[in-house]
Amino acid sequence: MAASAHKKVTNAVHRHRHLSKQGLLERAFTFAFRGLVYAQIWEDPAVDMEALAITPDSHVVTIASGGCNVLSYLTADPAKITAVDLNTAHIALNRLKLMAAQTLPDHAAFHRFFARADDKANIAAYRAVVAPHLDESTRRYWEGRDMTGRRRIGGFARGIYRHGLLGRFIGAAHLLARLHGVNPKRMLDAQSREEQLAIFERELAPIFDKGFVRWLTSQPASLFGLGIPPAQFEALAGDDRMDNVLKARLKKLACDFDLKDNYFAVQAFGRGYAGGEGPLPPYLQAANHRAVRDRAERVDVRHINFTDFLTSQPAASCDRYILLDAQDWMDDEQLNALWAQITRTAKPDARVLFRTAGEPSILPGRVADDVLAHWDYRADASRDYTARDRSAIYGGVHLYVLKGADA
Repeated sequence: MAASAHKKVTNAVHRHRHLSKQGLLERAFTFAFRGLVYAQIWEDPAVDMEALAITPDSHVVTIASGGCNVLSYLTADPAKITAVDLNTAHIALNRLKLMAAQTLPDHAAFHRFFARADDKANIAAYRAVVAPHLDESTRRYWEGRDMTGRRRIGGFARGIYRHGLLGRFIGAAHLLARLHGVNPKRMLDAQSREEQLAIFERELAPIFDKGFVRWLTSQPASLFGLGIPPAQFEALAGDDRMDNVLKARLKKLACDFDLKDNYFAVQAFGRGYAGGEGPLPPYLQAANHRAVRDRAERVDVRHINFTDFLTSQPAASCDRYILLDAQDWMDDEQLNALWAQITRTAKPDARVLFRTAGEPSILPGRVADDVLAHWDYRADASRDYTARDRSAIYGGVHLYVLKGADA
């Protein structure tokens, strides 16, 4: 299983010869991507659900990632969600969250497990309540040991959001800031948007002017912790220096939204959900717990490539597609294969939502005109969604709607 999973990731990422510079970077990235990458997904589900206009008969097909948005989409009451991913750790995390939602006794226990995520009681609850209902491969993953020799499920007693590739990247960024005399947690002391901007400009922005930081951020491997492969690094940088791009994206995260409503910023600057007392994604909010619990069985989590899954489905059988930023990884052949299957399987009123590291949509000029002609790009709406995406890391959020559907 592990070898098969790794091969699927390498097929998605590798574009260059083994010993070329880009080839070596691609292989380093796939090595880093073998374990848990995202304990928390980094796309805004509020924006997603508004753009997708999910209805009670919707079949949502999405990349699973950390599972936060998969469970959050349940609050919109779709008929079915198929969550696909090439990363076996993400598959195990999604299945754990779904089973925990169904088997833990109440919201308080679920909140302790995934919002606080740092209590030994979570391990006891896992063993007594959740584990007996998990499939064998998911249990084997969580009860297996990580590179330090500790059982993976123990992360929920130690702060799971400090783990995984992204969690370690954020920790390294905090360390780098502290070496320059800055504590990123200071951002969370701000009591207003004005204070947020003042703290950012005074304390965080100057770090990006340091020579070492400029050099470090110019290295593609430095952003592997964000789950950014070499090809996406180039798209993210565009024609600018990477330190300028990252400073602008971090400024948006720190300053464009009230921190009391932005759990992405709380994660980035506080390395958790403020002990579960800060803002939370929809699936962790008390008001949504019953809906998430009662609808969890509607989610089918599959270890499969997005295109391969669609190939196995009947025509006109799906109508909401969430690609995250996966297309930034793809070459033209992969993009065309994907969109051919999206178009074939799309029901009337189908919608496709995706993100890009750069600002423009990557589809024109790359996806065949006769395929793209079926779709209407909602440019104004896409710009609005991009501006309101609290995760702030992406250059563009893009919505395509099947032509003939209502606006």
